[in-house]
Amino acid sequence: MAVASAHAAQIALLRNGFSIRYERSTVVGPATRLYTNSANDTYVDVPTEEIQEVQPDASTTPANAPPQQIPDVVNSASNRYHLDPDLVNSVIRAESGFNPKALSPKGAQGLMQLMPQTATNLGVGNAYDPGANVDGGARYLRELLERYDFDLVKALAAYNAGPLRVEQYHGVPPYRETQAYVSKIVRDFNRKKVAERKAAHKPTKPAAVKRVSLAEASQQPLAH
Repeated sequence: MAVASAHAAQIALLRNGFSIRYERSTVVGPATRLYTNSANDTYVDVPTEEIQEVQPDASTTPANAPPQQIPDVVNSASNRYHLDPDLVNSVIRAESGFNPKALSPKGAQGLMQLMPQTATNLGVGNAYDPGANVDGGARYLRELLERYDFDLVKALAAYNAGPLRVEQYHGVPPYRETQAYVSKIVRDFNRKKVAERKAAHKPTKPAAVKRVSLAEASQQPLAH
């Protein structure tokens, strides 16, 4: 399993007011296992529902590190994996509402809500880093699109419920959450495409023509 480097350390803020600094996490049943050292030989299991928020450990972040802009990381990852940036943005909107620190009750993390095991498989050491998270999420979405012959509905369903469920039901699983999730993203993505087409075909207003008299015209320089 991949091990997060020291600069990817996180702080888990618990509902009881305590906080735990950790290097890597993984979900174990109803708990989240927080590895508290870089050797990954010391850990503490915390009920996932007791983790209120996760923040980057500021002590390991360089003071002069430039902030990452979400549009920049989305465009970069979309270009790298040949995806439409509007699609990636629609997934992020549905997953986290563009909150880089989002943590679901099930343990999904960051902008594209990567589960710890998925993040590990994708080589994402810090799921709360916008660039790493979107790169991993975009890569995973591309893999799912290829797996289902670019059937967007099946790929989105697999992103939400997992490929095993999509294959079990030969399409979108009969889960209300997954069905609503797929519909929300497809609707948002289509809305953007319709708006783009309307903008592209919007008639341009003809330039105003100024009427000049014969005397004024005679004073105009000749065009070369």
